[in-house]
Amino acid sequence: MYPGKHAQDHPDKAAVIMAASGEVITYQQLEDRSNRLAQRLWAAGLRPGDGVALLMENNPRYFEIFWAALRSGLYFTTINRYLTADEAAYIVNDAGAKAFIASAALAGTAAEMLPLVPDTTLRLMTDGAVDGFDGYEDAVAAFPAEPLAEQPRGEMMLYSSGTTGRPKGIRRPLAGLDISTGPGGVTALVDRLWGFSADSVYLSPAPMYHSAPLGFTTATQAHGGTVVVMERFDAVDALRYIDRYQVTHSQWVPTMFSRMLKLEPAERATLDGSTHKVAIHAAAPCPTEVKRQMLEWWGPIIHEYYGGTEINGLVICDPQGWLDHPGTVGRSALGIIHICDDEGNELPNGEPGLIYFEREQMPFAYHNDPEKTRQAQHPQHPNWSALGDVGYVNDDGWLFLTDRKSFMIISGGVNIYPQEIEDAMVMHPDIADVAVIGVPDKEMGEAVKAVVQLAEGVEGSPEREQELLAWTRERIARFKAPRSIDFIDELPRLPTGKLYKRILKDAYWGDNTSRIL
Repeated sequence: MYPGKHAQDHPDKAAVIMAASGEVITYQQLEDRSNRLAQRLWAAGLRPGDGVALLMENNPRYFEIFWAALRSGLYFTTINRYLTADEAAYIVNDAGAKAFIASAALAGTAAEMLPLVPDTTLRLMTDGAVDGFDGYEDAVAAFPAEPLAEQPRGEMMLYSSGTTGRPKGIRRPLAGLDISTGPGGVTALVDRLWGFSADSVYLSPAPMYHSAPLGFTTATQAHGGTVVVMERFDAVDALRYIDRYQVTHSQWVPTMFSRMLKLEPAERATLDGSTHKVAIHAAAPCPTEVKRQMLEWWGPIIHEYYGGTEINGLVICDPQGWLDHPGTVGRSALGIIHICDDEGNELPNGEPGLIYFEREQMPFAYHNDPEKTRQAQHPQHPNWSALGDVGYVNDDGWLFLTDRKSFMIISGGVNIYPQEIEDAMVMHPDIADVAVIGVPDKEMGEAVKAVVQLAEGVEGSPEREQELLAWTRERIARFKAPRSIDFIDELPRLPTGKLYKRILKDAYWGDNTSRIL
């Protein structure tokens, strides 16, 4: 289903509420605005299979642009708002987008991109245009709020976060269906797994350019529910919005849980949460103790899934499954899990290795990059694919994540996975965030170093370093513990929970192109 049906049945119902401002977009407004833009895109010569790229903060217009593309048979590509102009232009060009839409809030980056994206034939900017862009509002106002004569269903073409290299685009063939023909994959999934419906009020605290917030918010609208979008995450505000908007469903990343848990007791006590039935988390592994405390606070409403934009597999975990198997991310709901060593040999249960999902056929290909696609495939089984995560399964088929393969530290010939160390350290009340990396060491090859963002009001010092090192050694094996700590004002972590460890490591391994540290 798409919002046009809900505009007919409930035209005045809120499709979008911006959490801080309270601005409301009704289903009728969403329908009319997406139709006008679809007409504008058609008039500009875009046809099914062409692409629209969007650079925008969390903005109420995000959804009309999405649905305009989807009801025009176009590929819709979001751009991480924190990228540089060069990085963002790479995505626009790689996607082959003909339309480039940006917001005035990101006018600086957008304007710098213009000479780098010469193949974009339509350039629009919302909320006030700069040179090189047409004003979005005037450009679409001249077109009728009527559906196109034909409305083939488009697709999202999203890119990986690029935390370890160039972002990779996932482009799937168009299904050849009409926009009104049945639910899309995510729409059906959230209904079956988590009970989304027309009565759902979904809180999205994360940036819309990421696949999960975009997929879940638009699936909520496909059901006829209401989406509440936080302009930016704030731990106290998030609790207030749950009650203010009578939220039923939400989605989070573990760093958000950590920040809410470290609020003052009086701030945490403001949450009633009686309408809140399902809280979902994903995007990064959640420290066991963080999740345990969240379940104690919010009750058995916290669900988890593990998967990627590639949709090569899906693992899900309900609250009881996690309580029975603490630390698990769940059991497979899509694809058969295989754990393999570096040569592709399957490993016994309990032994960590690269996680592959087996499907009937390879479910994705990276756009314009057959080599990266090949690297994701198993060396003997081309229908098995991996995203680069390391983990193991127990005898009952429950999957446990160990870390990213690219993050593994080899110190004195011993494999050390930073995630375990980070999970322990982040529970210290003086630590707001932490990343553990390997740094050059003449004797060991690599030494374990922690880069720590201290809690507000806490100062770094040699004495603080020794205190935190001692605290950590009490909780993990001594050979895994960091040998040193560096303090940093803020870690290069995206609001999606993804950490740019590549940038951190570059600073220690002599790459002068690093933009952090």
